[in-house]
Amino acid sequence: MTEPAENRSEDLLFEFPDGSQRSFASGITGHDIAKSISGRLAREALSITVDDTVLDLHRPLYTGGTISINTWEHEDGKMAFWHSSAHVLAEAVEQLYPGVKLGIGPPIEQGFYYDIDFGDTKFGTEDLPAVEAKMIELARQKNTFDRFEISKEEALEHYKKKDDPYKLDLIEGLEDGTISFYKQGSFTDLCRGPHIPDTSTIKAVKLLNTAGAYWRGDNQSKQLTRIYGVSFPKKSMLDAFLHQLEEAKKRDHKKLGPQLGIYMIDRMVGSGLPMWLPNGTVLRRTLESFLREEQIRRGYQEVITPHIGNLELYKTSGHYPYYKDSQFAPMDVDDEGYLLKPMNCPHHHRIYDNEMRSYRDLPVRLAEFGTVYRYEQTGELNGLSRVRGFTQDDAHIYCSQEQLKEEIKNCIDLTQFVFNTFNMPVDIRLSFRDDNEKKYGGDLELWEQAQKDIREAADEMQLDYTIAKGEASFYGPKIDFIIHDALGRKWQLGTVQVDYVMPERFNLTFTGADNQKHRPVIIHRAPFGSMERFTSILIEHFAGYFPLWLSPQQAVIIPVSDQYNDLAGEYEKELLQAGIRVKTDRKKDQIGAKIRNAETAKIPYMLIIGEKEKENRTVSVRKHKKGDIGNFNFSEFLSIIKREIDDRMLPESDGG
Repeated sequence: MTEPAENRSEDLLFEFPDGSQRSFASGITGHDIAKSISGRLAREALSITVDDTVLDLHRPLYTGGTISINTWEHEDGKMAFWHSSAHVLAEAVEQLYPGVKLGIGPPIEQGFYYDIDFGDTKFGTEDLPAVEAKMIELARQKNTFDRFEISKEEALEHYKKKDDPYKLDLIEGLEDGTISFYKQGSFTDLCRGPHIPDTSTIKAVKLLNTAGAYWRGDNQSKQLTRIYGVSFPKKSMLDAFLHQLEEAKKRDHKKLGPQLGIYMIDRMVGSGLPMWLPNGTVLRRTLESFLREEQIRRGYQEVITPHIGNLELYKTSGHYPYYKDSQFAPMDVDDEGYLLKPMNCPHHHRIYDNEMRSYRDLPVRLAEFGTVYRYEQTGELNGLSRVRGFTQDDAHIYCSQEQLKEEIKNCIDLTQFVFNTFNMPVDIRLSFRDDNEKKYGGDLELWEQAQKDIREAADEMQLDYTIAKGEASFYGPKIDFIIHDALGRKWQLGTVQVDYVMPERFNLTFTGADNQKHRPVIIHRAPFGSMERFTSILIEHFAGYFPLWLSPQQAVIIPVSDQYNDLAGEYEKELLQAGIRVKTDRKKDQIGAKIRNAETAKIPYMLIIGEKEKENRTVSVRKHKKGDIGNFNFSEFLSIIKREIDDRMLPESDGG
């Protein structure tokens, strides 16, 4: 951070997260500020954030603003820690494999990776332990991460001498001026930072796996080796992470999904095109009915649109050709171009424009469970969570500027209602624009009003949120909902996006009270996001032990022998008429085997019928994972199970 001459002797005013303010001399470092608060904070600090910019602790500060001291408990602290760990990984690989060429090494949500060209040297998972050991050896040297800047010309000359095509490619794409580097020990890397003070904080490392990665994601470029890893300031944290990793493997939807009859992927049908099996169809339709009923109560109208559309539609919306790399190739039909639908929104805009709209008609809320198609590279496909054909719970709200804030609040409320139903805590991020005007469309004044409305809506609803500048969509600011599953993992699902661009592109209007034409504002809204991805998260969140209301099969009737089949049939018929998803197990297996089969299938209730139950018109009830819970009058049990379904009660334990 270059020192502005006018600030050299001035005090800087900083505002801390608790609202308190303090002044410090210009040129002070984040470490010194942390030390002025407490010695412990100075020891635990990893980075600082000033006005949304994350900086090294030892970087001099010449402007004030909002400030936070980032420890391991802060996301910005973790990101700096893992970014630094990626540099140590690259240093270790360079020492063990001289002559390798380095790509990029960023932090990610859980750890870090580095893309490396090993040339003719073979490198695989069996080589990871040696690199781990080298990383720990280097970390113990307590090398500081020192930042320095050189000109673009000097940087290019450096990497030409080093014969490093990947760094040269990166530098050539940068603007003219100074370029920052970081050095720790004998290792130097092109990097804008930030980094932790020194390597000694890195106490535990686990390199998880390797994968192929095309340079810059271009499948026409060379494929590099991507090494994924994670690191921690304490070994106990790594142990807890590895335990969580094992638990995640048990919950993996790619294993549980097919095992529970939720979905299948068949090569003859196509990669990334899941087919919902009977159990999965019940699960999905139940989710759809849950949201559909709630949307009807909130004034939405449901529509259905085609799976393809004329290419001109997507040219008008801007989805083609700007996003053509993520779409399937157009097809020719009667000398016209058609495209597999990549988005539902253009179709909804045409429905809105199908009739004249008055301000009295607004807001218009159009909803659809619409299937869309995106081209994903084969290596990026992942069960239900990353597919080529998926269904979005899309809705588009057309409202006036005056109605915008209230409609945003309604969307937030609906999204929170959805995630609360599944006991998923939510982080909320307000994604606003930054100063790069080239990234955004629409009128700046409208943007500022929309950002003001979003923030006021969040404040009025007393939401705990963060603001992410530069994360807005090109057509408007948005609210992102990041849920936490049972393992504490974070998933970005629901979004509420304000759109000023599409009303212009599609020339959408309504007649105002002044009898003049006005542009509506559009809100894009999708609580689940995609039914496929949400289902993959649900499977892992509940470990396949779904809440009763969501379970594909809610009960199984198990007659002790064939002589009780008639009574089992009566009970099955009555349960089915009451809307309970139930089957009778009439196999010749022993009673113990039938119970084990029901446990494996994760069926919530087992109703055992023997002589005593036949005499008393009762059922002996076993509850999944709890065992025998007693003998019930049949009508009493029916009332209990219906109440549990109607109240959408959650399991007492999430499984595991």
